[in-house]
Amino acid sequence: MAVSKNHKKTSAPKKVKVETTINGEATEFLCEPRQSLLEVLRDVLEMTGSKEGCLTGDCGACTVLVDGRPVCSCLMLGVEAQDKNITSVEGLAVGAKLHPLQQKFLEDASLQCGVCTPGFLMSAKALLDKNPNPTEAEVRYALAGNLCRCTGYDKIVHAVLDVAQEGRR
Repeated sequence: MAVSKNHKKTSAPKKVKVETTINGEATEFLCEPRQSLLEVLRDVLEMTGSKEGCLTGDCGACTVLVDGRPVCSCLMLGVEAQDKNITSVEGLAVGAKLHPLQQKFLEDASLQCGVCTPGFLMSAKALLDKNPNPTEAEVRYALAGNLCRCTGYDKIVHAVLDVAQEGRR
């Protein structure tokens, strides 16, 4: 029996250069075409605020804002970030000054283990940017894509409503 000599050696996928804006700063990175934005943020750019939860877009832990809209970064390819404006949880605070949402989450004890917190913060920010005076039902609807197994949601919802009531974003 003859053995075929037509075996091709597989090479690593070629990396693609992506130019984008992340947290207000022009950013360039190289990624494989198959890498998710979550992998790029965490593994390439070492921005570990966005958490890996389910990798199927069901939990919301990896939520970032893409051109102002909440997106599960596990479902978006890194190459799709080209020419986009990305905001991750690292972009909320200004230096040592926490964003009002972050401050209220702390004050209202709206977090426990913290895995879901970045996603909730980003979804809440997107809501308040679009609707600075939401009802409780609108807050619950906006946060419906984020799952928490620790807090029971009420403190999270009330923290968002508190920020809205104080007129801060």
